[in-house]
Amino acid sequence: MRRVAISGMGAVSAAGIGVEALWQAARDGRCGIRPITIEFARSNRIKIGAAVPDFNGADHLDEITLRTCDRHAQFAMVAAREAIAASGLTADELTGSRTAVVIGTGAGGIGTLDEGCRAYYSDQKFDTFAVPRGMVSSASCHLGIAHGVTGPTFAVSSACASSSQAIGVAAQMIRSGLVDRAITGGAEACLTPATMRTWEYLRVLTADTCRPFSVGRSGMAIGEGAGICVLEAEDALAERGGTAQAWLAGYGTSSDARDMVQPDVDGAAKAVVAALADSGLSVEAIGYINAHGTATVANDINEAAALRQVFGRTLNAIPVSSSKPVIGHALGAAGALELLITVRALQAQTVPPQINSKGIDPKCALSLPMNGALSHQFDAAMSNSFAFGGINAVLVVSR
Repeated sequence: MRRVAISGMGAVSAAGIGVEALWQAARDGRCGIRPITIEFARSNRIKIGAAVPDFNGADHLDEITLRTCDRHAQFAMVAAREAIAASGLTADELTGSRTAVVIGTGAGGIGTLDEGCRAYYSDQKFDTFAVPRGMVSSASCHLGIAHGVTGPTFAVSSACASSSQAIGVAAQMIRSGLVDRAITGGAEACLTPATMRTWEYLRVLTADTCRPFSVGRSGMAIGEGAGICVLEAEDALAERGGTAQAWLAGYGTSSDARDMVQPDVDGAAKAVVAALADSGLSVEAIGYINAHGTATVANDINEAAALRQVFGRTLNAIPVSSSKPVIGHALGAAGALELLITVRALQAQTVPPQINSKGIDPKCALSLPMNGALSHQFDAAMSNSFAFGGINAVLVVSR
């Protein structure tokens, strides 16, 4: 089984375009949740979110591509361009059947669907290319076409675990020898009027701000963006003289098989255990945990309990923080964006702070760095993603 390297990373997020912008916002604890303007939001109460600032697809993509490219796919194209450039792969090395494209998304082209339904029910003409724009595999297909990838190309859609599962599946394909490299990650663009209203009805959105693991927390804020990484087999990377930014050491996934919306401690714990077993690392080897940390009452308590179940007393010495106050909950793209932050934290030997807290909820007894970024020596880190439907995915990275 071949080791899997992360050789390139790219991001589009509420922090702006680029991995460095993402990392600086996470490291400096800059909240990306702000008032947003949502056209046609008739009865929406929640009008805050973590939107990508000043993004115009026409600044990055040609007119022909834009015709079939929903906002989430535009994010993926821009983030992938950065990731591929950072990897040092040439166009000839990337093209062909030994490369895969695996992109996670929870809702795909939901913006196109929202606009199309509104146009249809008001007897207006809607987009001729609504189908290729709206399909869940749209971003994967666009990336495959743009880079001449003829290997396995598909989407993973498992709500908030989508991009973590996509990255995990891509890593397994590389390990097995099916492919040598993969463009993988996630993309999402759900800040549409109808989508936001559906989340309101679930009573999980905050009207204030996102405060994971805090007393007085009132829910999550929807974010958008894309996180893309290039994964490569160790032998393929060495053959071309490439450099690993980090190693994707482990992947674990599980299903609660219990409830569509209520999280389960045992299910989350099983994914953590599976990721550790896959990495061959002990609990003592993990030096930082990037938590799922949505700031909903049930999720935070559940995640803290699952971590305690696996790590025991060792958890007291492991700093934990959630990136969602910085970039919002990017749903299907969340796991990928949070993995990129985790890798940069590992490289910088710095744990991003937990912001917006009013004090740690006693039911979420975690070691949260709340006084700014924490200088910390560690060789491996974990990133958690727990989704509606009871799907859990955990990634482990090492230096």
